[in-house]
Amino acid sequence: MTVLDAIFQAIIQGLTEFLPVSSSGHLSLYQHFTGNSGEGALMFSALLHLGTLAAVVFVFRRQIAVLIAEFIAMIKDIFTGRFSIKHAEPERRVIFMFIISTAVLIPFYIFKGVFEGFAEDASILAEGFFFLYTAAILFMADHTDHGSKRMTDLRYGDAVRIGFFQAMALLPGVSRSGSTISAGIFSGLRRDEAVSYSFILGIPAILGGGIVELKEGIEAGGGAGVLQCVIGVVIAAIVGFLAIKLVQWLIKSDKFKIFYIYTAALGLVVIVISIIEALMGKPITFGK
Repeated sequence: MTVLDAIFQAIIQGLTEFLPVSSSGHLSLYQHFTGNSGEGALMFSALLHLGTLAAVVFVFRRQIAVLIAEFIAMIKDIFTGRFSIKHAEPERRVIFMFIISTAVLIPFYIFKGVFEGFAEDASILAEGFFFLYTAAILFMADHTDHGSKRMTDLRYGDAVRIGFFQAMALLPGVSRSGSTISAGIFSGLRRDEAVSYSFILGIPAILGGGIVELKEGIEAGGGAGVLQCVIGVVIAAIVGFLAIKLVQWLIKSDKFKIFYIYTAALGLVVIVISIIEALMGKPITFGK
């Protein structure tokens, strides 16, 4: 992998991790068309995810600090016998919601190898259909009436719904942010609150998934060099920060429709290309 490859992939990751267009799907396409696929690509992708993690932690640092302080207080209450679910403060209820939404991911990791197989195989047909799925849920969310709930108003069923949508984003081409923002909107959250919940919820998923994939990539050997990794992580963090700010602005401006138009068009193009590749009997690659 060249430095230029690392820069391109970092920009793609930084933009698409938070724009509701699927980072895994775009990285899968880039790696497919450039021939940079396999275990080495998996390890580098994991590092880029950790770079974008730094961006979301920085943007939401105040909310995260409040949640961490409340979590510590909750642990203390558990050991002192003062813990109560029924009479929990609003901030503590938000922690419960995050825990539930994250826990929904656990059963889906049984199929982790299947999900990764779509990104690492020679065909991009599945990615095309998954992009269309992303477009469909973004379309429905954009045409859902504006809700009035804040994160503190979420119910347990809402948290399960958002967690299920997040789990579907393990598939390349299905946007994690798009899925969870849409699920939040379906649950009646205000659009700005849906964005905040989505991005903060992504922290344990990005961190856990990144660590596991990084471990697997290191064990497999190969991949990018140290310079490419450092450059990739830094660029992914900077671009990720800008992408978060862009999403926050777009959802307040009611301009979210550009994302379902884009993912629908991309999905159709990818399906057509995959059919052409099947007829040719080989993938279309550039720069090899």
